[in-house]
Amino acid sequence: MTTSHALAAPEQRSWMPEFLLLSAIWGASFLFMRMGAAEFGPFPTAGLRVILAALFLIPVMVLKGEWSALRKHWKRVLLAGVINSAIPFALFAWAVMHITTGLTSILNATVPLFGALVAWVWLGERIQRLRWVGLLLGFLGVALLAWKAPGGAGMKNDDAIWAIGACLCASICYAIAANFAKRYLVGVPALASATGSLIGASLCLVIPTIICWPAQMPGPRAWSAVIAIAILCTGIAYFLYFRLIANAGPSRAVAVTFLAPAFAVLYGTVFLHETVTLWMLGCGLVIVCGTMLSTGLIGHRRDAK
Repeated sequence: MTTSHALAAPEQRSWMPEFLLLSAIWGASFLFMRMGAAEFGPFPTAGLRVILAALFLIPVMVLKGEWSALRKHWKRVLLAGVINSAIPFALFAWAVMHITTGLTSILNATVPLFGALVAWVWLGERIQRLRWVGLLLGFLGVALLAWKAPGGAGMKNDDAIWAIGACLCASICYAIAANFAKRYLVGVPALASATGSLIGASLCLVIPTIICWPAQMPGPRAWSAVIAIAILCTGIAYFLYFRLIANAGPSRAVAVTFLAPAFAVLYGTVFLHETVTLWMLGCGLVIVCGTMLSTGLIGHRRDAK
């Protein structure tokens, strides 16, 4: 018993810093989206995000020798990019213009919740009774959150409802993409899959980006935000995420989704002066608890004991 704990402690210390760093980076993505979308608009913000991130990762992928893997699986990888990046990035970029970044990030935490449901419907994965309870609890939290629909300053309640719907649609896209990868991209190297998906998203968003380009050139603040979300929150974050999967396992890696909202709420409060309500935090806690149950994280921890 003592030996196993002694071995577990250094192992946890090895991946915990990257876990916290990735949570902080992905929490910042909602702040940067708001700052960029305020001047660029949703489509150019999402388009620049994937284009710049793809340009950042392509040389790395080539140097790692994974170009041949991308060429072999390019159709499925590019399609995954449309589902996993193009559509959800555009939806989130629009949503942050109508609701707070903290609320947006809490809704993003429903991705594992929808992932379990999609796996059940599409892949036929069994859902145990405890996981069904988690699904119901998670959706209850979403319903309660949407009921009061806290938006940004000066936003109409209808805008907030539509923005919440956009966030949930984006989360469903992430869930579908995760199960798509599980079924069709097994064996494709992670870097090739990540880079190829960003290329696919770039091809999908390049025309909307050009059409919706703002009449007035955005300022340095917006450009800095877009570059940060592309390089830091997309390109570098991919590296950290795949390292975390390798070092800590997928179940621990997905838990980043639960911690990122805490950073997003903090950033939104400090830098954007957003209001955080007890109702929003309470509903967020219900969603996180439901998601942990529905993904089996709580069950796995209990079984491990």
